[in-house]
Amino acid sequence: MNFICVGEIVNTHGIKGEVRIISDFRYKKEVFKKDFKLYIGKEKKELIINTYRIHKIYDMVTFKNIIDINDVLEYKGCNVYINREDLKIDGILDEDIIGLKVYSKNKEIGILKEIIKSKAHDILIIKNQNSKYLVPYINEFIEKIDLDNKKIYIKEIEGLLNEN
Repeated sequence: MNFICVGEIVNTHGIKGEVRIISDFRYKKEVFKKDFKLYIGKEKKELIINTYRIHKIYDMVTFKNIIDINDVLEYKGCNVYINREDLKIDGILDEDIIGLKVYSKNKEIGILKEIIKSKAHDILIIKNQNSKYLVPYINEFIEKIDLDNKKIYIKEIEGLLNEN
């Protein structure tokens, strides 16, 4: 299985086994729904969502066959994962492209190491042996993402990649 972290259980809510999840996962609507499988903690314990709702900044979830707070206390502070194969979307996840080689004008400039979230847009962190580049993750800078060949092509705009 290909596990992707989609959030963290930060607390319980009430006495009926509901948990509060903090998540900035882009495709929450496809994940937090009835009968979707989540995997909890380091052991990746499989639990199936029974109910879902939003409360303030939290994603509130109950699980099938859990009706008591004492049954979810052990999950407080645990990461929440999904199996990538269970997620049926047309988009590309950040986890799908991290580690890909990045090219500009058919020249390899580095490997995508990380994606930083910001209010305006996400930022790609591209590194090679000598340099680190920050590239906005927006259409104006991304020419093509080739998942089959594990390559990302960026449009080089003057000053984007300062090669001194």
